[in-house]
Amino acid sequence: MPVSDKRNDDPVSRRAHDAIVTRASLALMAACILFAHAGISEAFSSQPPNFREAGATPSRHAGFRPTGAVLTPPPLQRRPEIDQAGSSCRGILLGRRRASPKALVSPVATAGGSSDEIADSLTNSDVPDELIGDNSTKVLTDNGDVVNKCDEDDEPEDGCVVVESTNSSEAKAPGPATSFLETLGESEEERSIKRNEIKLKKNVKEVKEAAKDVGESVSVLKNKLVDQATNDEEVILAVAEVTGSAGKLGGKIVDRGPSILGRILLMLFSKEIREDFKRRRSVYASDWTDAFSNKRQTIPAILFLYFACLAPAVSFGTISSQLTNGSIGVVEFLLSSGCSGMVYAALCGQPMAFIAPTGLTLAFISGLFRFCSMNSIPFFPVYSWVGLWTSFFMISLGMAGSSKFIRYCTRFTDEVFNGLLSINFIYEAVSSLRRNFVNAPDPSNLTMPFVALSMALGTFYSTLKVTAFQTSKYFNKRIRTIVKDFGPVSILAGMSVLNALPTLRRFSVPTLSVPHVFELAGGRKFLIPLASVPWSVRALCAFPAVLLTALFFMDQNISVRVVNNPDNKLEKGPAYNLDMVALGLITAGLSVCGLPWMCGATVQSLNHLRAMTTSHFNEETQSVEIDSVTETRFTGFTIHALIFATIRALPLLSYLPIPVVSGVFLFLGKKLMVGNSFIERIGDGAAERRRLGKGHPIHLLGRKKMNLFTSLQILCLAGLWAFKQNPATAIFFPSVIGLLMVIRSLILPKYFTEEELVALGDPTPT
Repeated sequence: MPVSDKRNDDPVSRRAHDAIVTRASLALMAACILFAHAGISEAFSSQPPNFREAGATPSRHAGFRPTGAVLTPPPLQRRPEIDQAGSSCRGILLGRRRASPKALVSPVATAGGSSDEIADSLTNSDVPDELIGDNSTKVLTDNGDVVNKCDEDDEPEDGCVVVESTNSSEAKAPGPATSFLETLGESEEERSIKRNEIKLKKNVKEVKEAAKDVGESVSVLKNKLVDQATNDEEVILAVAEVTGSAGKLGGKIVDRGPSILGRILLMLFSKEIREDFKRRRSVYASDWTDAFSNKRQTIPAILFLYFACLAPAVSFGTISSQLTNGSIGVVEFLLSSGCSGMVYAALCGQPMAFIAPTGLTLAFISGLFRFCSMNSIPFFPVYSWVGLWTSFFMISLGMAGSSKFIRYCTRFTDEVFNGLLSINFIYEAVSSLRRNFVNAPDPSNLTMPFVALSMALGTFYSTLKVTAFQTSKYFNKRIRTIVKDFGPVSILAGMSVLNALPTLRRFSVPTLSVPHVFELAGGRKFLIPLASVPWSVRALCAFPAVLLTALFFMDQNISVRVVNNPDNKLEKGPAYNLDMVALGLITAGLSVCGLPWMCGATVQSLNHLRAMTTSHFNEETQSVEIDSVTETRFTGFTIHALIFATIRALPLLSYLPIPVVSGVFLFLGKKLMVGNSFIERIGDGAAERRRLGKGHPIHLLGRKKMNLFTSLQILCLAGLWAFKQNPATAIFFPSVIGLLMVIRSLILPKYFTEEELVALGDPTPT
């Protein structure tokens, strides 16, 4: 289709001329020869070499418009594949159809066509006359049909097509080339957001116009009522007009309201959380049913993890009662752990992870209680408002997809943080056993403290052995699996029965102190009076909430990331942002009721994961290899339902010896050290180099530099522990955890090369 050189002021003719030249230019651009449209046409130094000027010499002219000649493409052999590529591009070049660069280039690349062939296909294709002209009411669809464009009041269901355009009164509409060039720089997500914003503005505009009509009709009615000369008939007409406009407004709200609400929610939810939701929605049903396909593994896992999760709740409840002067005790911890665990199992993105009371959260609660006591501020209202602010921050972070930034929290931070958790479990166990010696009635008779110490160490050692029995050489695989699954529960029950025997009962080994009836500490009401503090205090609670949010963000994401480690061979995929939103909602509920906050529990999560893992011992590599993991929500929900039900059986817990709980704490702390290369390097620093594996970092860094890295981690761990233990700074220690990422990002690269950091298992995130 030759392009005439005739110039005139006819907009239709000029539009047709520009459309053809634009199509040819953009076809060459798709073949990696980039030509711009009218706005940058001065950049051309000559005509495209693939076009010949019939009867004239080549000349320069803006906008690729010849004078006194006709541009014709060279004669080429027509190919159906190239014609199909050209047809695919025509809708894009007309500005009526969007596509990614891949959609434009892929057909061309597949066809193997050159830029000459592409230009020939496009310029020799007829353009429907209905599509030419700025005010055209037609549009070219993806399948090549010419249909009507939708008016402002039309919907796609009316047989027309919605075309995104810019109001001429607001801005000049871009030409086809400009629209396409902008499209090339946009992702599909960006285009979807723009379309959503345009449709949202349109719907809101319609509702505003309807509301404006109601206001105008009401104003007319008021004037007529004030005007004494107005007769009854005019008033009736005005009332009818108000009624009609109000009816139209109601219809618009009913018709457009759900769309407006849905599009607003779509704008609030980030791409990351929508992907998390889509990923977990497809496997949500199987998250519940998979547990019943492996009952032999599910039942013992529930029984063991019930005690493994119950022990921290009871222990931390006992400690919290002492730190908060009885404001938050065992009943509150059992109630919070049970309810929040069930809700989390139902809503979270990674059901293999657990939330539970942690020592770090307890340290923050005790610091907040001391701050309120020193300043004569009521504790529970402040506690609730801090929790509500934290909930708001957590939900906002989750909806914004902020969990993607946890990748900057490298292994350096993970290892120090997990080391802190491990030491905290061991510290609590040792402190409990030490109190038996300090508080002994007769310092000359320490029989009871030593009996208690023996029970704790016996529980720790026995639990450690039975959980590792599966990899031993004794008996067959079935028996080893039964011992590993039911062994820990049997040890806890056996120790409780042993302590109840008359032989040991005379030593008066302490047992759990729990109330015999369900009652919140101090007999307080279930809901906290949020309005009992002034607005200034409510607003200021946002500052400690920022620190608590930092703690939750780190603790939650690190715990879940440990579970999602590729070495664990999980198949259903992570959903970090859903986990954040679920924890935020749970935090809001717990805060309103004055119950202790829960957070990601690394130890309980890893024990849950290992309890639901099927593995075997590889004789060649002499190591345990994972076969599969039963990923289910049922175990987590049932375990925490049993913890909640324990409130009705509080007297039975009084038979569980406290040294046995301390032994479980020692076991959990020891298990958390497994796989922590930071802890392993502490011992390897003094080991003989030849006895270490070939991939050990000591071979690349040398002993001195490896020990320097390990020493820096020890100093960070000591600093975290000092902040946590100091009553004056305990509330601020979450900010110190964030400082670990700063040290890793800014200080370590100055002393260690990237190759050395990779050898240490801590590569710099990209």
